[in-house]
Amino acid sequence: MTLVPKGESRSNSDSSDNYSPGAIWVVKIGSSILTANGKGLDVALIGDLVDQMVEVRKSGVQIVLVSSGAVAEGMTRLGLKVRPASLHMLQAAAAVGQMGLIQVYESHFQRHNMHTAQVLLTHDDLRSRERYLNARNTLKNLLSLGVMPVVNENDTVVTDEIRFGDNDTLAALVANLIGASTVVLLTDQKGLFTSNPDKDADAKLIPSAMSADQLLDEVAGDGGVLGQGGMFTKVNAARMAARSGASTVIASGREARCISQLTQGLVTGTLIKSESDLLVARKQWLAALPALGVLHLDPGAARVIREHGRSVLAVGVEAVSGEFTRGDVVSCVDESGIELGRGLINYSSEEAEVLRGQPSSEIEAILGYIGDDELIHRDNLVMLA
Repeated sequence: MTLVPKGESRSNSDSSDNYSPGAIWVVKIGSSILTANGKGLDVALIGDLVDQMVEVRKSGVQIVLVSSGAVAEGMTRLGLKVRPASLHMLQAAAAVGQMGLIQVYESHFQRHNMHTAQVLLTHDDLRSRERYLNARNTLKNLLSLGVMPVVNENDTVVTDEIRFGDNDTLAALVANLIGASTVVLLTDQKGLFTSNPDKDADAKLIPSAMSADQLLDEVAGDGGVLGQGGMFTKVNAARMAARSGASTVIASGREARCISQLTQGLVTGTLIKSESDLLVARKQWLAALPALGVLHLDPGAARVIREHGRSVLAVGVEAVSGEFTRGDVVSCVDESGIELGRGLINYSSEEAEVLRGQPSSEIEAILGYIGDDELIHRDNLVMLA
């Protein structure tokens, strides 16, 4: 099938079109296809996927690889049959498995005279503007040097509070980080189906959808034994990538030429398209940050924010939830709970609570001081809906 250009519908024919996946991709490979169903790393399959990525790079497309498999490989090496529930055991398994995983990638890329670079990230690296830019520059410099970055979460040091939770989410955040136009999520399924294809013979592959389509919520499922991310996390990751203008392909990593055929605009899985254009760098950073609180806007404020992208004023806030301080990222939602945008807050959660519903002219009288007229200035606000 062909990738469908934004705004067009699919015809019954499979004729080519003008859709281009873009010049920078993030390719995420799931543990379910890397580890040969729990029997250790599938070295032959990894070699084939590496060959395809090299072929794509030769066509002029830059790739950043996000790879799962460290915990699963560590489980195999340690003789563990069930994924550990303890964070410390997960960290130990990841530390053991990461060695074998990177060695396999390095050996295969070396066949093509390419070096690899291991890049480990945590949420803290993206929360800090300086560290965000450092990570972004490192990845871009590696690409310019012809090196293949292999990105993973820094499992050996993360805690429950800062871990990404799955590499689908990490892939979406990396796409945001480097301004990628396409995210490729490779799994052991052929894509998104209307129902579970293992249980329903009438299940149909969904060839394409817009990221906001509610159908995606209805068909997303749970994760497997080795991996954390089922289709539910893939849909969430696709929507996260869509915030910064990237479209997402969900496909089987065992399908022949699943990566390389994308250079011709062909995909054998599901394409989830973004409704947005690529964001400018600062807005990309804001979209990538986790929200620490929520401002619940009244209908008037929600309309102004949605239609005009104006600053968020205290007078339009009906409720405040979460704990945050000045400079943290908070989410702005309408009366239905739909996230309209997120941005850097000028006041703490305690201050925002006493200011909500009040005009800006009363801030000094209420707090005894005034910092800013806005809770969130429009320059520090990225729209998501």
